[in-house]
Amino acid sequence: MKKFLVALMAATFLLSGCSDSADVNDAPKSAQASPVAKNIPTFTTKTITGETVTNEIFASKKITVVNIWGTFCPPCIAEMPELGEMARTLPADAQIIGLVCDTTEDTPQQIQKAVQITQQAGADFVNIIPEAALLQFMENVEAVPTTIFVNNKGEVVGEAIIGADVDGYKDELEKLLKD
Repeated sequence: MKKFLVALMAATFLLSGCSDSADVNDAPKSAQASPVAKNIPTFTTKTITGETVTNEIFASKKITVVNIWGTFCPPCIAEMPELGEMARTLPADAQIIGLVCDTTEDTPQQIQKAVQITQQAGADFVNIIPEAALLQFMENVEAVPTTIFVNNKGEVVGEAIIGADVDGYKDELEKLLKD
Protein backbone atom coordinates (compact mmCIF):
# COMPACT_ATOMS: atom_id res chain seq x y z
CA MET A 1 0.00 0.00 0.00
CA LYS A 2 2.83 2.42 0.85
CA LYS A 3 4.47 1.83 -2.53
CA PHE A 4 1.14 2.55 -4.20
CA LEU A 5 0.76 5.83 -2.27
CA VAL A 6 4.27 6.94 -3.20
CA ALA A 7 3.71 6.03 -6.83
CA LEU A 8 0.43 7.92 -6.81
CA MET A 9 2.03 10.99 -5.20
CA ALA A 10 4.98 10.91 -7.61
CA ALA A 11 2.65 10.53 -10.60
CA THR A 12 0.59 13.47 -9.39
CA PHE A 13 3.71 15.62 -9.04
CA LEU A 14 5.07 14.45 -12.38
CA LEU A 15 1.81 15.11 -14.20
CA SER A 16 1.56 18.57 -12.70
CA GLY A 17 5.26 19.04 -13.22
CA CYS A 18 7.98 20.65 -11.28
CA SER A 19 7.48 24.35 -11.19
CA ASP A 20 9.71 27.35 -11.27
CA SER A 21 8.25 30.29 -9.39
CA ALA A 22 7.65 32.23 -12.59
CA ASP A 23 5.70 29.36 -14.18
CA VAL A 24 3.29 28.41 -11.41
CA ASN A 25 0.58 30.98 -11.94
CA ASP A 26 0.18 34.70 -12.21
CA ALA A 27 -1.64 35.12 -8.89
CA PRO A 28 0.29 36.86 -6.13
CA LYS A 29 1.43 34.60 -3.29
CA SER A 30 -1.19 36.04 -0.98
CA ALA A 31 -3.93 34.92 -3.40
CA GLN A 32 -2.72 31.33 -3.57
CA ALA A 33 -4.57 28.82 -1.42
CA SER A 34 -2.41 26.90 1.00
CA PRO A 35 -1.52 23.57 -0.57
CA VAL A 36 -1.46 21.79 2.79
CA ALA A 37 -3.53 21.47 5.94
CA LYS A 38 -3.32 24.10 8.68
CA ASN A 39 -1.45 21.83 11.11
CA ILE A 40 1.33 19.30 10.81
CA PRO A 41 -0.05 15.87 11.74
CA THR A 42 1.39 13.73 14.50
CA PHE A 43 4.04 11.53 12.90
CA THR A 44 6.99 9.28 13.58
CA THR A 45 9.25 8.59 10.64
CA LYS A 46 12.87 8.46 9.54
CA THR A 47 15.19 10.92 7.91
CA ILE A 48 16.92 9.97 4.67
CA THR A 49 19.97 9.15 6.79
CA GLY A 50 18.04 6.82 9.09
CA GLU A 51 17.39 8.84 12.24
CA THR A 52 13.95 8.71 13.85
CA VAL A 53 12.08 12.00 13.85
CA THR A 54 8.65 13.05 15.13
CA ASN A 55 6.53 16.16 14.84
CA GLU A 56 8.33 17.36 17.99
CA ILE A 57 11.10 18.54 15.65
CA PHE A 58 9.13 21.77 15.23
CA ALA A 59 8.93 22.55 18.97
CA SER A 60 12.53 23.72 19.35
CA LYS A 61 12.38 26.56 16.78
CA LYS A 62 10.12 29.58 16.36
CA ILE A 63 9.82 28.92 12.60
CA THR A 64 10.70 25.92 10.47
CA VAL A 65 11.00 26.27 6.71
CA VAL A 66 9.60 23.04 5.22
CA ASN A 67 10.73 22.48 1.64
CA ILE A 68 8.63 19.80 -0.07
CA TRP A 69 10.70 18.43 -2.92
CA GLY A 70 11.21 15.41 -5.16
CA THR A 71 14.26 13.61 -6.47
CA PHE A 72 12.73 13.77 -9.97
CA CYS A 73 12.48 17.57 -9.97
CA PRO A 74 15.26 19.64 -11.61
CA PRO A 75 14.26 22.96 -9.92
CA CYS A 76 14.21 21.17 -6.54
CA ILE A 77 17.69 19.77 -7.09
CA ALA A 78 19.00 23.07 -8.47
CA GLU A 79 18.00 25.00 -5.34
CA MET A 80 19.59 22.50 -2.91
CA PRO A 81 22.98 24.27 -2.72
CA GLU A 82 21.25 27.57 -1.89
CA LEU A 83 19.06 25.84 0.70
CA GLY A 84 22.16 24.28 2.24
CA GLU A 85 23.77 27.71 2.49
CA MET A 86 20.57 29.19 3.90
CA ALA A 87 20.43 26.44 6.55
CA ARG A 88 24.00 27.20 7.63
CA THR A 89 23.24 30.91 8.10
CA LEU A 90 19.83 30.79 9.79
CA PRO A 91 19.28 32.50 13.12
CA ALA A 92 19.07 30.25 16.18
CA ASP A 93 15.25 30.35 16.26
CA ALA A 94 14.80 28.92 12.72
CA GLN A 95 15.57 25.73 10.80
CA ILE A 96 15.02 24.12 7.40
CA ILE A 97 13.57 20.66 6.95
CA GLY A 98 13.14 18.88 3.63
CA LEU A 99 10.16 16.62 3.00
CA VAL A 100 11.08 14.27 0.14
CA CYS A 101 7.73 13.61 -1.51
CA ASP A 102 8.74 10.62 -3.64
CA THR A 103 10.26 8.47 -0.89
CA THR A 104 8.91 6.10 1.75
CA GLU A 105 10.61 3.54 3.96
CA ASP A 106 9.84 1.02 1.18
CA THR A 107 11.76 2.91 -1.53
CA PRO A 108 15.46 2.48 -0.69
CA GLN A 109 16.62 3.49 -4.19
CA GLN A 110 14.74 6.80 -3.96
CA ILE A 111 16.10 7.39 -0.46
CA GLN A 112 19.64 6.78 -1.71
CA LYS A 113 19.02 9.20 -4.58
CA ALA A 114 17.86 11.84 -2.07
CA VAL A 115 20.99 11.24 0.02
CA GLN A 116 23.21 11.67 -3.06
CA ILE A 117 21.43 14.87 -4.12
CA THR A 118 21.71 16.48 -0.69
CA GLN A 119 25.33 15.40 -0.18
CA GLN A 120 26.43 16.71 -3.58
CA ALA A 121 24.66 20.00 -2.89
CA GLY A 122 26.04 20.45 0.62
CA ALA A 123 22.46 20.52 1.89
CA ASP A 124 23.03 18.85 5.23
CA PHE A 125 19.77 19.87 6.87
CA VAL A 126 17.22 17.25 7.98
CA ASN A 127 15.28 15.60 5.15
CA ILE A 128 12.27 13.53 6.13
CA ILE A 129 10.77 10.44 4.50
CA PRO A 130 6.99 10.91 4.59
CA GLU A 131 4.88 8.25 6.26
CA ALA A 132 1.09 7.88 5.87
CA ALA A 133 0.11 11.00 7.88
CA LEU A 134 2.63 13.19 6.04
CA LEU A 135 1.56 11.78 2.66
CA GLN A 136 -2.00 12.74 3.51
CA PHE A 137 -0.81 16.17 4.69
CA MET A 138 0.78 16.74 1.26
CA GLU A 139 -2.16 15.47 -0.81
CA ASN A 140 -3.06 18.95 -2.15
CA VAL A 141 0.48 19.88 -3.14
CA GLU A 142 0.31 20.19 -6.91
CA ALA A 143 3.91 21.08 -7.73
CA VAL A 144 7.32 20.85 -6.19
CA PRO A 145 9.16 22.54 -4.79
CA THR A 146 6.51 23.90 -2.47
CA THR A 147 7.76 25.58 0.67
CA ILE A 148 5.68 26.18 3.76
CA PHE A 149 6.44 27.66 7.15
CA VAL A 150 5.60 25.98 10.46
CA ASN A 151 5.67 27.49 13.94
CA ASN A 152 6.76 25.72 17.13
CA LYS A 153 3.19 24.49 17.72
CA GLY A 154 3.13 22.63 14.41
CA GLU A 155 0.84 25.18 12.75
CA VAL A 156 1.35 26.21 9.14
CA VAL A 157 1.84 29.99 9.11
CA GLY A 158 2.59 32.67 6.53
CA GLU A 159 2.34 32.21 2.79
CA ALA A 160 3.20 29.00 0.95
CA ILE A 161 5.69 29.53 -1.86
CA ILE A 162 5.26 27.34 -4.91
CA GLY A 163 8.33 27.03 -7.11
CA ALA A 164 12.03 27.48 -6.49
CA ASP A 165 12.45 30.88 -4.82
CA VAL A 166 15.07 30.86 -2.07
CA ASP A 167 14.99 34.67 -1.82
CA GLY A 168 11.22 34.42 -1.31
CA TYR A 169 11.73 31.82 1.43
CA LYS A 170 14.18 34.14 3.18
CA ASP A 171 11.81 37.10 2.92
CA GLU A 172 8.85 35.14 4.30
CA LEU A 173 10.98 33.68 7.09
CA GLU A 174 12.26 37.12 8.08
CA LYS A 175 8.68 38.42 8.21
CA LEU A 176 7.51 35.48 10.34
CA LEU A 177 10.41 35.74 12.77
CA LYS A 178 9.51 39.39 13.43
CA ASP A 179 5.88 38.51 14.32
